[in-house]
Amino acid sequence: MTAASPAGLTRRGAIAGLASALSAPALAGLRSDPDFDVLIVGAGAAGIAAARRLAGSKWKFGVLEASDRRGGRCFTDATTFGLPYDQGACLLNLPPKSSLVAQASRNGIELYPDPELLQFRIRGRKTFERGLEEVRAKIDLEQFYADRVRCYGAIASAAAGKDDMSCTDALPADLGDWRKTMEFFLGPYRCGAELKDLSAKEYAVSVDRGPALLCRQGAGILIGKLSLGLPTKFFSPVQQIDWSDRTVALETPSGPLSARAVIVTASTAVLAAGKIKFKPNLPAPHAHAFETLKLGSYDRVAIEFTGNLARLEPNEIVFEKVSDSKPAALLANLHGTRLSVLNVCGKTAAELTAQGEKAMLDFAFEWVTGVFGANAKKAIVRTHVTSWNKQTWTLGAFSSAVPGAQGARKLAAEPLGDRVWFAGEALSPSFWGTVGGAWQDGERAADAVLARLGK
Repeated sequence: MTAASPAGLTRRGAIAGLASALSAPALAGLRSDPDFDVLIVGAGAAGIAAARRLAGSKWKFGVLEASDRRGGRCFTDATTFGLPYDQGACLLNLPPKSSLVAQASRNGIELYPDPELLQFRIRGRKTFERGLEEVRAKIDLEQFYADRVRCYGAIASAAAGKDDMSCTDALPADLGDWRKTMEFFLGPYRCGAELKDLSAKEYAVSVDRGPALLCRQGAGILIGKLSLGLPTKFFSPVQQIDWSDRTVALETPSGPLSARAVIVTASTAVLAAGKIKFKPNLPAPHAHAFETLKLGSYDRVAIEFTGNLARLEPNEIVFEKVSDSKPAALLANLHGTRLSVLNVCGKTAAELTAQGEKAMLDFAFEWVTGVFGANAKKAIVRTHVTSWNKQTWTLGAFSSAVPGAQGARKLAAEPLGDRVWFAGEALSPSFWGTVGGAWQDGERAADAVLARLGK
């Protein structure tokens, strides 16, 4: 990310008082007497959730983070615009009993329901606000909702069959000129991946993810607050995990560390890329699972306007009815401010971020003026562009399973030798791709480790 990290949530190196706790002697002769009971690799949502679970136990643990900040893909930028905006995850899709809601309240973080206000615009129409155009807009929206219900039903029917198929192949054949828009909404916008690359069986179990909550101070701020006080060392990428013995050995730039158990919360893209070596190598089923749980592309161009663009409601989402143009979606007036966020997703995001920031900005300016008129560009004050695919310790946005790979999440959650556990959004059976899913899966892994060690 190019923006500065939020004040108070970034530490250059280990935070005060923790350097000594995570500075271990050389491993020679110490394999039978590990430095830690549990080491957690990664200080994202899953790693922090696991650490908080362990904090209530008798076991000595530590968190190793490769970057200089907490939160992973939950990162709130509070400096670029002087108000918080989430460069990564911004919604909390939570089961009703998730511990995150109560913890947010206790930490002074305001969560409120996503209003789910949608609007579709068609290039060439001057406005949706008066007379005949308002009637046309209402018809368009009603048609979209009706088609969305039909699409969900068609995917569910396909998922009930014996064999898996892509979500594209499961869609009704009579979507007409709404088909491209529906494919964008169901695929890239919702999952960061093209609909043809998504398993119908997996998609079907993820449809109902309510309630969705917005975090006024930012999802990254929430996760960062929940990590304060946990023994964390930054700039500590784990280079190798040796699980060949009863004690697990980890190689880091500052030296070796050992633990009785390890929880790895690195993204599936980082694991598939081999940025963490395993000794012995990862079993073939695990390696294949990480490879098939690909991270999609989901980036943002944050835009500060001089005023309320087209009199939109706070957190209203504007889609363009897709024809030949590349699709995107604008989250307008974020939390009631003058800041809007253009979500660029899937193949379009991957192509544009590969070309660089200028390509993203050019696309954003063209989209905004195409949808709202030429004067919209003149109202732009400042912008900021994300590029998650280029982040060394992320390599993408969030996971999705290709057709035929719907069992990969369960397989990837299996421990190695009852010593190494994996956790993260990618391993959540139905809340993959969400902060709530990552948090719950971190708790799951910690509970499994506690059961193994004994509370």
